[in-house]
Amino acid sequence: MYAQLPMYHRIGASAYKANLDNTIALCKILNNPQKSFRSVHISGTNGKGSVAHMLASVLQTANYRTGLYTSPHLRDFRERIRVNGKMIPRSYVSSFIKKYQDQFEKFQPSFFELTVGMAFNYFRDQQVDIAVVEVGLGGRLDSTNIITPIVSVITNVSMDHMQFLGNTLNKIATEKAGIIKPGIPVVIGETQKETKKVFLEKASSYDSEILFADQLFSVSSGGSYHDSAKKRIFDIEMKGSPFMNKVVLPLPGLYQRKNLVTVMGICSVLEKKGYSLTQQEIRDGLRNVIVNTGFAGRWQVLGQDPLVICDTGHNEGGIREVVAQLAITPHKQLHCVIGFVNDKRLEPILEQLPLKGIYYYCKPNVPRGLDVKVLQKAATDSGLRGTAYPSVKDAIKAAIANADRNDLIFIGGSNFVVAEAV
Repeated sequence: MYAQLPMYHRIGASAYKANLDNTIALCKILNNPQKSFRSVHISGTNGKGSVAHMLASVLQTANYRTGLYTSPHLRDFRERIRVNGKMIPRSYVSSFIKKYQDQFEKFQPSFFELTVGMAFNYFRDQQVDIAVVEVGLGGRLDSTNIITPIVSVITNVSMDHMQFLGNTLNKIATEKAGIIKPGIPVVIGETQKETKKVFLEKASSYDSEILFADQLFSVSSGGSYHDSAKKRIFDIEMKGSPFMNKVVLPLPGLYQRKNLVTVMGICSVLEKKGYSLTQQEIRDGLRNVIVNTGFAGRWQVLGQDPLVICDTGHNEGGIREVVAQLAITPHKQLHCVIGFVNDKRLEPILEQLPLKGIYYYCKPNVPRGLDVKVLQKAATDSGLRGTAYPSVKDAIKAAIANADRNDLIFIGGSNFVVAEAV
């Protein structure tokens, strides 16, 4: 798969297919497995991975056999395809490729297209009750957009992948609204004035019920649980009244408040659709999301004394949330190990980073990785001070060697930097 198929998250735009033709053809060969299971379809610029994992954990806690499709992976390709938290077996991957390789090669699917087909085939074979399916990029033309879900979800909209989705929030929202289906309810996680009208108009044209989750639910931090780097307690309100107090989440980033609101909105729609989700099952699912789904890379603690944290936030909106979290995390000196891919708009990201931090620049080990000297110059032009290193590992080693016990080391900028750290 890696050798033969164009892989967007490694090589970039040349692997992107701006239509669903290959996916439709591939799934036709597989006898359209996407029609054999119910699903929840999740798009959005930030938070869709967190929402997908939290929702999958809640559903499997409620004894639904749950498929989970996410991307990209951090270490193991099989992270993308899970049933009840367990990764797809290596034997299934190899036998699937062996069985269908000759037929697939006729139209040369991308890595992502083939992975989507494999996931849907596996979910059918595993007879899942429901699958939580995360969009890869955008929505309208994403390979996952051949499913007809029981609910569509759009977490939020921020500036990312503009070369494919458009250079305004309105245009990006229009692409993400492409997952809205006729008569299928849609949950919008975050109400944004620039995009609200896009979603309202699309839902209205399709006669789809629309719920802005943050207009029904609100979440406030109830303080830290043990310490802010491990778990956090959230209080959930519905229409301004207490709904679920002291909900424990082992994803300590405060930005998870927004994702939790989205999950609650989805659960409320699923309950209307006949799914039984008790408050206790929701609580237990959220508390055990890491154990149940293997979720990683979101404000994940990698070490103590000094505190070492990584996060996969990699666009303007994601970095904004990371910087806000860094500001409230106790530390003496901030050390940042950062690297990016070469198709990101660096300036609006670098401008958000703390000027008082010490930076360790690196290039993630993928073809898309941004040259470290280019990054160093851009960072210097933005007023940041730091040193370039030949690899992610070297940058991390230098940060650890330079940091005192009370300092904070942050590792991020790209999924690929985090993948080399965890």
